[in-house]
Amino acid sequence: MLGTCKEVDIVIGRGKKARRAYGIDEIALVPGHRTLDPSLADTSWTIGNINREIPIIASAMDSVVDVNMAVKLSQIGALGVLNLEGIQTRYEDPNPILDRIASVGKTEFVTLMQELYAEPIKPELIKKRIAEIKAQGGIAAVSATPAGASKYGGTVAEAGADLFFVQATVVSTAFLSPESVTPLDLAQFCANMPIPVILGNCVTLEVALNLMKAGAAGILVGIGPGAACTSRGVLGVGVPQATAVADCAAARDDFYQETGRYVSVIADGGLITGGDICKCIACGADGVMIGSPFARAEESPGRGFHWGMATPSPVLPRGTRIQVGSTGTLEQILRGPAQLDDGTHNLLGALKTSMGTLGAKTIKEMQQVEVVIAPSLLTEGKVYQKAQQLGMGK
Repeated sequence: MLGTCKEVDIVIGRGKKARRAYGIDEIALVPGHRTLDPSLADTSWTIGNINREIPIIASAMDSVVDVNMAVKLSQIGALGVLNLEGIQTRYEDPNPILDRIASVGKTEFVTLMQELYAEPIKPELIKKRIAEIKAQGGIAAVSATPAGASKYGGTVAEAGADLFFVQATVVSTAFLSPESVTPLDLAQFCANMPIPVILGNCVTLEVALNLMKAGAAGILVGIGPGAACTSRGVLGVGVPQATAVADCAAARDDFYQETGRYVSVIADGGLITGGDICKCIACGADGVMIGSPFARAEESPGRGFHWGMATPSPVLPRGTRIQVGSTGTLEQILRGPAQLDDGTHNLLGALKTSMGTLGAKTIKEMQQVEVVIAPSLLTEGKVYQKAQQLGMGK
């Protein structure tokens, strides 16, 4: 374990200080005193009560996960999360809707999205989608906003889902609201749900620790670094991912020492290549959640496009649509064989090879490898340009 680090304040001006934070592209991993054959690397991990071989989760985004993708990801050894407030639960047949989203021009996109997502969510479709995943042997992991969780939590539990992700741009246990609005009590929700609950997103040690104390089985770390998310540009909110993950991993370790309960930390957003995934785990993550790389799979529902969860907001849209195209099958993207040399194929192979190079037998050992600062021309704040460089933007 690393010793306690003393943070140095940077003076921005007379009235404001800041601390230095680092993005994934600004760090590199240092080989240790040994190496090992990649076949000996154990990448398995646990989230809630679910054990998986591959520590990679497909984002709860309508362009990434539908019933078919959730089932195939489960079969391959990973996990996909279905968005319960998206197209899949608003329309009996989502395919014509997804066709419209893929065919519309840039100028009409946001207006169309607001129109399509104005269709009410149907509880019977929530039950149906969960049943469809379970019937095919898949893991039914689902996601909703705090408001959606409050409204549909009972439906999800009744339908027999396996994991519930409660997600928003920022989630905390301290939420101020008008007297007319009753916020979701996260601790009570976690206690009442018969299945593990994952909470997010957060980027600081204090909030991560509070979410763990509320009963989270896992926490999502990351605000605004993703290629299809524009929260940092619209709201100016976020912390570079390497620092955010390291801070929240420290909260996990402190919480484990105090309680004996281990809470998985999942890096969410801004991760495109196998190297990005390896560096996030080295910063302390147990697993990662990615969107854009899976949106490129032949089986993905996005028809070669990818868009953010907040894109349809009727008040303040802050997601963009990017054309990612299709580069291969889900199997090729996760397990190979790779047909591309840019790090976006065979993500599991990249992780195992990196662990072998670094001499890390397990994810826990990978979390302990040495990290150095290696500033690059690409910073995390320019993830969209990075996506363009990899042929994932337009």
